[in-house]
Amino acid sequence: MNQESPILLDVNSVTKVFGGLVAVDNLSFAVPSGEHIKSIIGPNGAGKTTVLNMIAGVLKPTSGRIEFEGMPTSGLETHEIARLGIARTFQNVMLFPNMTALENVMVGCHSRSVEGLLSAAFRMPSQKREERSIVERALAKLELVGLADNAAEAATSLPFGKQRLLEIARGLASEPKLLLLDEPASGLSAREVVSMAEVLAKIGNEGVTVVLVDHDMQFVMDISDEVVVMDQGRKIAEGPPMKVQNNPHVIAAYLGEED
Repeated sequence: MNQESPILLDVNSVTKVFGGLVAVDNLSFAVPSGEHIKSIIGPNGAGKTTVLNMIAGVLKPTSGRIEFEGMPTSGLETHEIARLGIARTFQNVMLFPNMTALENVMVGCHSRSVEGLLSAAFRMPSQKREERSIVERALAKLELVGLADNAAEAATSLPFGKQRLLEIARGLASEPKLLLLDEPASGLSAREVVSMAEVLAKIGNEGVTVVLVDHDMQFVMDISDEVVVMDQGRKIAEGPPMKVQNNPHVIAAYLGEED
């Protein structure tokens, strides 16, 4: 990782309080442009998904600052943050059940469409051209995640592992600079986890930065450029995978050992 790379995402002294519960406590980390995968790990209840929700704008920080390409995002709505170039998937797969795989990805493409309702209503040539472009872009994202052959199939008829990949393809359809993934390896077989890792490597090669949360330690260590470890809302370690997994604070958090 080039230390001189501009900062894509900056999470600075962020705290989130729910009632009397401090879910995230004074958390700071940065993701430089060009860093392919930054993972956030920690025991259950560490605050990982809350962090993703704040980055995506689903939740607002109680204090602290989140910036994307130097722009504060804490006061923006989720659709405004998405427009900046941040896409998000969820731990529970959330697909449109009455649509094909291709149509699900096309929904993501439409967030970047420029033609208005008038063009669509009258089927103007510019609207038709854009629709063809959307189909082509959606097919390209399906190809990227290995689902091109499933384009015409109903989304919910796909095996669970492919549904996870489809949701990632839909997230990529908005052409994000940053893709947030919540438990992408959850519920996958060992073979599907390997396929997921291969897809994430391809996404990185396409120039998209990934910040993800996952419980699968081996998966995280195999794919990540850097890892942030949280415990009870606080950051206890950050760095390259090998350094993090040998950190005594991390070992204690996962195994319950005395420091």
